[in-house]
Amino acid sequence: MFMMNLLLLIIPIILAMAFLTLLERKVLGYMQLRKGPNVVGPNGLLQPFADAMKLFIKEPLQPLTSSTLLYITAPTLALSIALIMWAPIPIPLPLINMNLGVLFILASSSLAVYSILWSGWASNSKYALIGALRAVAQTISYEVTLAIILLSIIMMSGSFTLSTLILTQEHSWLFLSSWPLAMMWFISTLAETNRAPFDLTEGESELVSGFNVEYAAGPFALFFMAEYTNIIMMNALTTTIFLSTPHNSYSPEYFSINFTLKTLILTIAFLWVRASYPRFRYDQLMHLLWKNFLPLTLALCMWYVSLPIILASIPPQT
Repeated sequence: MFMMNLLLLIIPIILAMAFLTLLERKVLGYMQLRKGPNVVGPNGLLQPFADAMKLFIKEPLQPLTSSTLLYITAPTLALSIALIMWAPIPIPLPLINMNLGVLFILASSSLAVYSILWSGWASNSKYALIGALRAVAQTISYEVTLAIILLSIIMMSGSFTLSTLILTQEHSWLFLSSWPLAMMWFISTLAETNRAPFDLTEGESELVSGFNVEYAAGPFALFFMAEYTNIIMMNALTTTIFLSTPHNSYSPEYFSINFTLKTLILTIAFLWVRASYPRFRYDQLMHLLWKNFLPLTLALCMWYVSLPIILASIPPQT
């Protein structure tokens, strides 16, 4: 039964990831006054399956000087971690009900850094190594603000469990009371998933393709799948933390539809940002975090810590 539940979680996620690639190409196409893919299947609906078939039946070429074990392990690890992070997400019930679900997601996303670093180092290519180092520095840096924002939210809800966050928002979204944190969280998730305008790891003009430049066929497809799975997962987490709907008052079907629609809207916002903004310079990327986001998140964290003390010190009105 556990294996059945696992498959019922993983298969819809992989299908959603496949059709997200189609949605992205369609949205970018219409924003640039063109159609996007429209040949394979009705209106291009079978394009993700054609792409998958093409990638997985190609010969997986490997550089002669690469470290074989890490080279093969890195893409598999990237996709595995991207799927594992879905385990504590309540939609409306989690696959595994963890007391420390928030910490589990933070720890798992930190492990994804290793797959990027291994892929760049094992490729034995200067471009891949530089791309991997930039990706690791960017990911680790923005995890700092993500952790501080989560700490502030945890202090408001009083629990590390994601289900408790849903109960906290029974009367109003946390987005309304902590919108500066929500805005910084959204921008940090863009940087955490290496999406435009923070896609410095894939700076084609400087690094050809970044850490995955030496990958082709199936292993490249695994990296591609991991990136898009992470995008959906981060938006699902954003929905749970800031825009959740209490599932006690509604049916599970209502909760699931509500959750899916909000995650889809946030994902389309990711695509909208990609179509609208140019890529940041690397020093601007780091300046935004260390000089702007970090002081702001620390100040807001201290504010949310002191808020209960301030409210308790106010004498009740007679």
